[in-house]
Amino acid sequence: MKQVVQNYKTRTLSVEEVPVPQGKPGFVLVRNAFSLISSGTERTSVEFARKGLLGKVKSRPDDAKKVIKLAKKQGIVSAFKTAMGRLETPVAPGYSSAGLVLDVGTGVDDVKAGDRVACAGGGYAAHAEVVCVPKNLCAAVPENVGLDQAAFTTLGAIALQGVRQADVKVGESVAVIGLGLLGQLTVQLLKASGCQVVGIDLDADKTNLALQCGAEDALVRSDGVTEKVMHMTRGRGVDAVIITAATESNDPFILAPQICRDRAFVVLVGVAALDFPREPYYRKELTLRLARSYGPGRYDTRYEEEGIDYPVGYVRWTEKRNMEAVLALMSEKKLDIAPLISHRFKIDQAQAAYDIVLGKTREKSMGILFEYDVTKEHARTIQLREPVASDSAMDVAIGFVGVGNFARTYLLPNIQAKYASLIGIADIQPHIAKNAAEKFGYEYCTSDYHELLKNERVNTVFIATRHNLHAQLIRDSLAARKHVYCEKPLCITSEELDDIIKAYNAAQEQQRARAVMIGYNRRFAPLTIQTRDFMGKKSGPYMVQYRVNAGPLPSDHWLLDPNQGGGRIIGEVCHFVDFVRFLTQAPLRTVFAQCLGESNTSDNVAVTLNYADGSVGIVTYHAVGDSDFPKERIEIFGDNRVCIIDDFRRATFSYQGREKHARMSQDKGYRNEISAFLNAVRSGAPGPIPFSQIIETSLATFAIHESLHTGKAISIPKTETK
Repeated sequence: MKQVVQNYKTRTLSVEEVPVPQGKPGFVLVRNAFSLISSGTERTSVEFARKGLLGKVKSRPDDAKKVIKLAKKQGIVSAFKTAMGRLETPVAPGYSSAGLVLDVGTGVDDVKAGDRVACAGGGYAAHAEVVCVPKNLCAAVPENVGLDQAAFTTLGAIALQGVRQADVKVGESVAVIGLGLLGQLTVQLLKASGCQVVGIDLDADKTNLALQCGAEDALVRSDGVTEKVMHMTRGRGVDAVIITAATESNDPFILAPQICRDRAFVVLVGVAALDFPREPYYRKELTLRLARSYGPGRYDTRYEEEGIDYPVGYVRWTEKRNMEAVLALMSEKKLDIAPLISHRFKIDQAQAAYDIVLGKTREKSMGILFEYDVTKEHARTIQLREPVASDSAMDVAIGFVGVGNFARTYLLPNIQAKYASLIGIADIQPHIAKNAAEKFGYEYCTSDYHELLKNERVNTVFIATRHNLHAQLIRDSLAARKHVYCEKPLCITSEELDDIIKAYNAAQEQQRARAVMIGYNRRFAPLTIQTRDFMGKKSGPYMVQYRVNAGPLPSDHWLLDPNQGGGRIIGEVCHFVDFVRFLTQAPLRTVFAQCLGESNTSDNVAVTLNYADGSVGIVTYHAVGDSDFPKERIEIFGDNRVCIIDDFRRATFSYQGREKHARMSQDKGYRNEISAFLNAVRSGAPGPIPFSQIIETSLATFAIHESLHTGKAISIPKTETK
């Protein structure tokens, strides 16, 4: 299918042929008929993309500071690769569209295949022939509303949320500053609410359109605006000002108190500099409000992605209900979209459309629509280059699932064509799958990982998705007779672990043994290898202390979601449990964990690990320290030797009073672990990490949670596999 794609690194905007997206539970698969360009938002995005690297740094200083902080912790090269990886990841512009339902996932019961729907959401309702949209960002379109008009629903919901924030009542007067598309929609919504409306803009054509849309008056911004508004309101001033302008100036906030009555509302819907004089706002005791996009639910992943609605008795107007209200107003002819449509383009003409948005032509515009062919069939895979025949049946032939920033930075660059046949890449975001496949030299891309599993040439699957998908992907890959490399963790529940063990044992019983590897990379780091060599043949128990200054995560981060990430113990602490197991070389017997204070949180935990040979490991993982301080420090004591590893950049080795030091660029072992895994597949050997140890690490993380809840040490059963 065709999709508009913006690349921040190359500064190009193009129409790409990408795989059609796949449906999933709680989502609606929609064949777009129309999508709307949001001139303000998308112009800003395209202008940023077309800046050089220095220009991008200047326009986003906060992001530049993050890169500098990362460079201090991980080194310049690592920070640069991470930053470039993000710039190289293409984005899919667009967030307002309408079309026909192709399919619905489980849990969607308000629309069905064939229904007409309006769609919302950045990353969902994109400029593409087919989109996959969460059910709470999808609303049924009334029969008497055209899909071209319904494509304006998201912008209408944004305008409506601004009106709701203004708390206007019938008969009140409202000024709308900025008469672009949002402003024109706001004018009509205010009229439908029974308000007297005055529009203000720098462009006379836009003020004329506002009059056509029902405004009582529309004024070109000038020195006489205040007097005219006061005359219109009999000297009282307006009851509310809604700012829908997109400007770097603070002029809207200068004008607002001049035309407001005492104790009025000033609502920012658009973008303007929040730099305004205190005195006039204080004197009139004005209330300043910001409207958050389409309404309650925005930026809440539980609402938007998981489909958990807010009770209507507590939250009357959510994003979806705002969308439905806008569509109802269209149906009742109280919201007229026709005069707001200035241009229509086929999706292939995207560049011409954006030239208008960027002001490269002299054409004036308002609502610019992309039109799509709703009869066209689309492919699940896109072939990028001709298949290359393998030299040997033992060759590694790779299918890669999930190409987020981590995979693009640490995994894909370390899988080179000279060591393996690069067959296919799958990702739920089709444009990202294609970009990664092109960059790293794979033969084809797809949005459906089953296409990789069905491919008989693929004998090895790499998995780098979010954690909740790992177990299913591992089981499916083993059932398809593939070797498996999966990023940590192995799984996020004990039930998933049981299913994986069954799948693994079944593969062994059927004499189709496959290597299974989890991305516990730290045991493969150069300094780890030097440490094992220095410690020599183990003759007694070790004491290992592993301190992790992890830093806090935002409360809505996916890793903290127990249904997606499993939490930080399962999703991150597993790394350090595996590392200690590797050093002690003994089976784990008991786990005891304590948290900081009484919070029972997985962000701050101390874990004691007791091993069969008497070794003890202590892992302290916390988020309350200085995030600028180095992240990891490991101290190993045993056999009259001491070894200290600092952030996998420096190491100190001490024996009989003599010290040896090692220093290097930070290397946590990604290249070495991938090389070891590929060699195992190539030679027919088991995975580099014994599968019993992989299971043991998962059991340990589950035991940490149990210990936190019970306050007791938890025994770890012996792990047996076939």
